[in-house]
Amino acid sequence: MPTRRRPTARSRSSSSPVPSRVRRKIRIAAVSANALAVLACLVFAAPSDAKVDSACRSVDSTHAGRWAPEPTTAAWQWQLQGNVDTSVRACVDEVDGFETSKATVAKLHARGVKVICYLDVGSWEEYRPDAGNFPKSSLGAIYEGWEEERWLDIAHFHKFAPIMQKRIAMCAHKGFDGVEPDNIAGWENETGFPLTRADQSRYNLWIARQVHEHGMAVALKNDPRQVKELLGAFDFAVVEECFQYHECDLFKPFVAAGKAVFEAEYELPPERFCGEAKELGFSAIRKGLELFARPWEPCEPLR
Repeated sequence: MPTRRRPTARSRSSSSPVPSRVRRKIRIAAVSANALAVLACLVFAAPSDAKVDSACRSVDSTHAGRWAPEPTTAAWQWQLQGNVDTSVRACVDEVDGFETSKATVAKLHARGVKVICYLDVGSWEEYRPDAGNFPKSSLGAIYEGWEEERWLDIAHFHKFAPIMQKRIAMCAHKGFDGVEPDNIAGWENETGFPLTRADQSRYNLWIARQVHEHGMAVALKNDPRQVKELLGAFDFAVVEECFQYHECDLFKPFVAAGKAVFEAEYELPPERFCGEAKELGFSAIRKGLELFARPWEPCEPLR
């Protein structure tokens, strides 16, 4: 089963000193990794029917009839590989939209957890069930290091818009509270297409509208250089390694606007970023690059 991770090579835009990250994915073949993940779940799992606590009240808020999480420092979880561990004590859980069943979403909801649907909207993945529906003209450069993935021509997204609409509808049908659309900063990368900032903004706003039309919240994934112009259209942010690369200040407008920031670090130990995360009002965790349920080290565990 595929997973997502930060690339080892970080792309840079010539017009800005701020590096832009895009999520990569790997196929885990090592039995030892799976064994360790399973063992960790057995050792650390809490009772499956345990409810989350009052610390999660801030993420229960709604606006215009949909989920609208307010800033919180309470724990969130991110698990895109392996069986979803529904016993993890977190206010919010992000899981793969294709791989996660409606029943699993309902099980998390029964514990008071809000659930985010992970979708890749900026690149083509050959292993997805709808991969054959994309027009060949929309497929660009190979996603460096990942032969099974190619960038999408989001400047002409109308060619594959129905596919994305079906994906978003799938998330809504399964009962997700929000959607994290990934790879929405292609304009800063070598995609094989002459994408512009305006192209990316237009596509990102279209994605946000589609998610809202299905009654779900939408996340801005990374893309720090477009935060100010996209803030009004997105309900919260999902951010990778902003403490590692000193980008966190760029996401402060979300907190100022009363919107949550869910952040993950892969390399820094918690003692290197948790204090600052609390000051900023971010919900921050340390995860493994493979994004199994474990390891998972939240800065503010639920009691």
